[in-house]
Amino acid sequence: MFDYDKWQEIFNTIKKNKLRTFLTGLGVFWGIFMLIVLMGAGTGLQNGVFAQLGGLAHNSVFVWSSRTTMPYKGFQPGRNVRISMDDIRAIESELEEEIEYMAPRLWVNSGEISYKNKKGAFDVRGDMPNLLKIEAVNVKAGRFINQRDIEQKRKIAIIGKRVKKQLFDEDASVIGEYVKIQGNDFLVAGVFESSRSGEDGEDDEKTIFLPLTTAQQMINRPNHVSWFACTIDTRFNSSVAENKIKTILKRRHKIHPDDPQGFGSDNLEEEIKEIMGLFNGIKFMVWFVGIGSLLFGIIGVGNIMLIVVKDRTKEIGIRKAMGATPRSIISMILLESVFITTIAGYLGLLVSVGLVYLMELAAGTEVEMFRNPQIDMGVGLGALFILVIAGALTGLVPAMQAANVNPVVALKDE
Repeated sequence: MFDYDKWQEIFNTIKKNKLRTFLTGLGVFWGIFMLIVLMGAGTGLQNGVFAQLGGLAHNSVFVWSSRTTMPYKGFQPGRNVRISMDDIRAIESELEEEIEYMAPRLWVNSGEISYKNKKGAFDVRGDMPNLLKIEAVNVKAGRFINQRDIEQKRKIAIIGKRVKKQLFDEDASVIGEYVKIQGNDFLVAGVFESSRSGEDGEDDEKTIFLPLTTAQQMINRPNHVSWFACTIDTRFNSSVAENKIKTILKRRHKIHPDDPQGFGSDNLEEEIKEIMGLFNGIKFMVWFVGIGSLLFGIIGVGNIMLIVVKDRTKEIGIRKAMGATPRSIISMILLESVFITTIAGYLGLLVSVGLVYLMELAAGTEVEMFRNPQIDMGVGLGALFILVIAGALTGLVPAMQAANVNPVVALKDE
């Protein structure tokens, strides 16, 4: 039942001791504020990093060739190794279970690319249909390269969104149009956009994909591959598979097994594990700092309530002398503690959510490494609930102390 007199006394006490009440609430406010803001900032940083990866398959491995650095079987160091389709087939044969998708590709020196009176310089690559399973490519219009394109060496092109923007009118339907690459007409069969953010995504969209066999024919190297990407079946360790791939390539090209060069590689799964390890560390620090701040705020409430009881010793003694029960005294002290904790915690939650929202607006799409900071409201409300419970528990000790005051001794208190 609502006790108006009791609440009036609580508000009068708060009103008389504004500074003390403010400092009590500040500790609680700051604790939940720090926890929520740090959580939002950590999530925004994590989302920003993973936005750079976009739709890249997390179990992908990229392999390329480089100059050797060690002599081996009569070959001198400094030899430039080239990957071939025979290498691709050998890897697929020897690692049939480990390899999920394979996508060899070839860079094409294309020069200027034109459509009617518009021209531009773009990256041109020969690729395979499996590229869609590995890289951050989303076809927005038309289609992507298919197996028949590969078999028939068709002159088709899949262009990036920024290629379309530069060569064609903004609202033009480009499917079925022809662009000139190395003086040859290529049918535009599709338009794609990248799911990666920032400069990486922009670079992706300045690319033109051709069927790999068509690209090989253009440079008159039917067996040549610049580099390749593949995904490793999740049943296998990607690092072990990566080393197996390089071992096969070094054996085929007679490169010293201990040569650190010859073939380079990048394992996205290992990179993601390292990134997740970093963010797990950040999360630990967020919770450590946040819980520490909450703990100090709660301890501050308890200490202040002890001071309140000390200041009101004579008043409590008079109440007991007039017949006030220990229960009524305990409830009065507890209600004041819970009230201050609840209001300060709620304000801390409200202000921190607002600040995280402002952080999102300020970052927008311009800050590549910070994106969409998110707050788990369940955690925020849970923290507020724990604060209220903790506020009641920390107020219990001074409340019990107040209830045990001897009225005679209290009345003599100065």
